[in-house]
Amino acid sequence: MVKVYSITQCPWCDKVKKYLKSKGIAYEEHNIELSDADRDECYKISGDLIVPVTTVNGKDFVVSFDKAKLDALLGL
Repeated sequence: MVKVYSITQCPWCDKVKKYLKSKGIAYEEHNIELSDADRDECYKISGDLIVPVTTVNGKDFVVSFDKAKLDALLGL
């Protein structure tokens, strides 16, 4: 399961989501501005509130839009 922790107005978040869509990768979006639980989970994963944070299977993650790291985690 791929999750993207994001905020409402974030060009890098949009880049990650568009990239995942272009590769046919299903994901859940978790807006940390709208949910305290999502904000807390994002912080627990990365140790910060910088977004986007993209997780794969709940443990491996990528901060921001790092195409090489995303590809490696997703096996692309």
